[in-house]
Amino acid sequence: DPLPSWNDTKSKQDIIAFVNAITDSTHANYVKPEDRIITFDNDGTLWGEQPAYFQLFFAMDRIKAMAADHPEWQKDKILKAAIDGDMKTMASEGERGLLKVVMVTHTGMTTDEFAQIVSDWIATAKHPVTGKLIKNTIYQPMLEVVNYLKANQCKVFIVSGGGIEFMRPWTQEVYGIPAERVVGSSAKTKFEIRDGKAVIV
Repeated sequence: DPLPSWNDTKSKQDIIAFVNAITDSTHANYVKPEDRIITFDNDGTLWGEQPAYFQLFFAMDRIKAMAADHPEWQKDKILKAAIDGDMKTMASEGERGLLKVVMVTHTGMTTDEFAQIVSDWIATAKHPVTGKLIKNTIYQPMLEVVNYLKANQCKVFIVSGGGIEFMRPWTQEVYGIPAERVVGSSAKTKFEIRDGKAVIV
């Protein structure tokens, strides 16, 4: 059974029928392997988004870890609320407040440095409600669909509004989807030479 977590419903049968059709060279809907491109959203499709987006959990953990080096953040209502874990005050500022926290925790480093920080976080971060590793709080049935498609020579892409620099280490580690197959929102980057090495910051 390629989809063991799925109940035996029409949806499951439709997925299997779709894969059978695109992989059967005698079927009218056959698709050559090089043309089998499938896209998924991420938030609420592959990973959960309750009680908040996982990238926000990451930003909250990062701001607490960085706070000692930035005493000036205590004078900012939103940043202080984030450091204190005060989600109500953060939410009162809407998207602007959330973006402020993301920007101070996601910028000022190379893309490689940031990817390593995200990878380290993925290995240990726990969901605030379930206490389970966040990387294990994904939708198993959807991951089975991703793996089923990959096993049938489909190239699986993720197209999401989430931050691309955060998602790429995650998708590689948790879904087995390589970075070059992830499309998302991106901060501004610039080319620099640091210690004689070319980097993207």
